[in-house]
Amino acid sequence: MPEFFPGLIIGFREGLEAFLIIAIIIRYLIKTNRRESIKYVWRGAVLGVVISLILGLVLYLISNGINQVDSVAKLWESGASIFALILVTTFIIWMIKNGSNMTKDIEDKVAITVSSTGIMLLAFGMIAREGVEIAIFTFAGSFSIWGILIGLFISLVLVILIFFSLVKVNLKVIFNITLAYLILQAGFLLGYAIHEGLSAFKDLGYLDSSSIIYTKLFDLSGTVLNHKEGFIGIPLYVGIGWYSKPEIIQFVIQYTYTISLFVFWIKSLKKR
Repeated sequence: MPEFFPGLIIGFREGLEAFLIIAIIIRYLIKTNRRESIKYVWRGAVLGVVISLILGLVLYLISNGINQVDSVAKLWESGASIFALILVTTFIIWMIKNGSNMTKDIEDKVAITVSSTGIMLLAFGMIAREGVEIAIFTFAGSFSIWGILIGLFISLVLVILIFFSLVKVNLKVIFNITLAYLILQAGFLLGYAIHEGLSAFKDLGYLDSSSIIYTKLFDLSGTVLNHKEGFIGIPLYVGIGWYSKPEIIQFVIQYTYTISLFVFWIKSLKKR
């Protein structure tokens, strides 16, 4: 199922960061003899999860209602993808700039937060951010909910093992691999938003189907590169957001965006 693997990776990536944040806060509180504040971390985390679930439910209900009208559904999917793209791009840029200092950044925030309410809000804000990203990714990218849940479970088990020093893993490598995949999926969101938006404009009569804007760059839908059925096309679709019959404008903008983010990442690494 093409939606399962992206969902698995997104769930694992977002879950890994969320659970690591909790682990870092708790470990720092233990190290600084502030064990009494740990319960507020859990309260904030639970509240963040609840808010994320509520948002997910709201998005699901809206999506369900809008999907009754095909052209409107396409506009919704395009708009939701753009919103998700803005959110995830902001997150990607933050990760590229600050990802290597995540532990220190979190510990610094905990160090200056002395009140129980402050600790709870800190945990809530960080967990809610990850949860909101998962919720929006799920419905904007049409990723498998089961894939996301399994990814979350795997990340939870891994963080528990790391926290109790039962396993040693190179988190930097994991974060880099998943960040690269996140960039590819962000590019896919952009391409998907453009494709669905153009399709909606055509269905609503705002653009004629003969318009040059609908010109295809190539058509490989009848080959093994078909992104919905081809045995090569499906892995490419899952991995890099491949389309076997893309509009020129979609292809150019999608991969210009993706390459630009990779270039930005490489330049940031060189500066370090």
